[in-house]
Amino acid sequence: MAEEIEKYTKYETARILGARALQISMGAPFLVKLNEADLENIKYNPVEIAKIEMKEGLIPITVKRPMPLSEEYTRLKEKAKAKEAS
Repeated sequence: MAEEIEKYTKYETARILGARALQISMGAPFLVKLNEADLENIKYNPVEIAKIEMKEGLIPITVKRPMPLSEEYTRLKEKAKAKEAS
């Protein structure tokens, strides 16, 4: 990718974290490896687990941004790969 990928807006971040936290609270498996001590540290809080997953770039959620003539789709994993390449 030749162009610099922007960060998510605060609204997109809130939506991604909320959606992933809901999935975790409903029993979805964690996408990061957390030991018992880490889970006790964050008090088994699904929002904190979602934040850790987002920081690692592991959340499988796509953001759809409407553009004037088209639509742009961005996956969180693509952003993580772009960071590693930089």
